[in-house]
Order: sequence, then C-alpha cells, then structure tokens
Amino acid sequence: MLFRAKIALRSVCDITPQLLEKMGVRGLLLDIDNTLTTHDNPIPAPGVEGWIAGMQAAGIRLCLVSNNHPPRVAPFAERLGLDYVCEGKKPLSKGYREALRKMQLSRKETAAVGDQIFTDVLGANLFRIPCIFVFPMEMEQTKFFKFKRRMEIPFLPRKVYEEKEKGVDEI
Repeated sequence: MLFRAKIALRSVCDITPQLLEKMGVRGLLLDIDNTLTTHDNPIPAPGVEGWIAGMQAAGIRLCLVSNNHPPRVAPFAERLGLDYVCEGKKPLSKGYREALRKMQLSRKETAAVGDQIFTDVLGANLFRIPCIFVFPMEMEQTKFFKFKRRMEIPFLPRKVYEEKEKGVDEI
C-alpha cells in the first residue's frame, strides 16, 4: 500500500548497519525536520551526529532530501558534512532521483527515512524504494500540520520494529 512503510522505528538513531544489511541497503535518503531534528531547528537532535558518524564508518552513504529551501537545508547539511537535495518536491520523485545520482546508488540499494506519511512514505513508495518510518520528534503547532497529522492517523504503523524479534522479511 502506498501509505505504509516497510519498517517503523521510534527514532532515526534506532537504524543500525545490521538492519540495513538485512534490507540490502547501502544508502539512506534522510528527511530533516522531525527526523534528524525538531522543525526548523538548526542543531541536530542529541545522538544524531554520532549516529551519522557510525553509519558512515559502516560504509552507509547518506544524503538529505528535504522539501525545504536552501537557507534551511544547506547550513544543516554542512554542519553534518552531508550532501543534500533541497526543494525535493516529495512525494514526487525529483528529489529522490537527484539524491541517488549524487550517491551513485541504485534504487535496490537505497531506502528513505522520514516522519511523514504523505510526503516521506508516499514518496518512497511511489519511487519504489523502501521507507523506514520514524515517529516525529515533536508535533508541529500550525493548523496545516495539525490537520495533516490528524489525516495520517489511519496509516500510522501499529508496531515498532524490534530487531531482536524477527527478520526484515517478516514485517
């Protein structure tokens, strides 16, 4: 289904190289707001910089893909030392396609990570790559986001993946 993620985790920091290996993934397309930090925050959430360093040490390629504009995305990406695509137009495939080109990976080797059903999950599924859904760090307060989050409720994952429980194929 277009609005269902392959796996749901509490946080991006719960993604491990071992999980990605089970999925056959060598690269991640990362959302920013409410995935790596709170909305419009220029500082990564606690643990994110260490997680990125661990992913890179494991040989995982990372690229930020955001619908936001360069003044938001570029400084955040620079702080993390990551390549990026801004104005990615998720759920359309423009940003995903550009990120794969930058990372020099195929769709089979890549997964998207994000906190929104109607942009991140739908976009990944339309682009035919797995999506790892992470629950938002905090709920946005604008009317638009409150409405959007309410509309996501029927599609939210009911169970968080526990690596110890089962293999990726059983999800």
